[in-house]
Amino acid sequence: MTEGHWHVTFCIYRKKGDQPPFYQDFPLEVDPDEYVLDGIERIWAFHDRSLTFRHACHHSTCGACGMLVNGVEKLTCITPIRAVTKNGGTIRVEPLRNFPVLSDLVVDMAEFYLRMEQAHALQVVPVAQSTLPYEPPPFPDDGLPHQRLNDCIECGMCVSACPIALTASSYQGPAALAATQQTYSLTGEKSLLSLVDCADGVWRCHSGFECTAVCPSNVDPAWRIMELRRQVIRHRIQRIFHQDR
Repeated sequence: MTEGHWHVTFCIYRKKGDQPPFYQDFPLEVDPDEYVLDGIERIWAFHDRSLTFRHACHHSTCGACGMLVNGVEKLTCITPIRAVTKNGGTIRVEPLRNFPVLSDLVVDMAEFYLRMEQAHALQVVPVAQSTLPYEPPPFPDDGLPHQRLNDCIECGMCVSACPIALTASSYQGPAALAATQQTYSLTGEKSLLSLVDCADGVWRCHSGFECTAVCPSNVDPAWRIMELRRQVIRHRIQRIFHQDR
């Protein structure tokens, strides 16, 4: 073993098609300061090219590499190996919970993205490449508020950690509700409140804050859901007294 390196075993969740899932062990020699994603990529490159997983940016921007690492939602591209195991230990890697598994560590995010779209996710102002001379892009003149949505990276880890999403598939979910709260705070669009004022919206959340605990971008979706509840209640009271504007 190379000096300073560790022997660890990656225990990887495997599933192909209709076959029953199983776990496969891959012993590796690693630098403990490497990231979990580095180990997964090495398994794919040198041990098993059939292993499927998502990755892209490698610096916690895209959200593609969200997985369960020893039972906890993590962005594997920024999770050091030394943070999740000891020398000679095991790293169990599984797909996110509460999503259909497509293959190995890849889950189906289609419904998640549809709900984010339904939540009227904020429009993004184009950002030019860092070339000179730089000229800022024109701001859209359409009367709508615009803001870069630079907090939520749509990794789905909040949904994976949510115990309600496990038992209620129709629940809108913490990410979509957080996006709705952010959009409402900027637009004041009352139809957004009607969208979430239902059994599968803000009232389904049990305020466990598991979503906030695993969010890698400090979006704090649980707080946003509680704030959205307050806005819904305020809107209801205004309607009772005919003060809704």
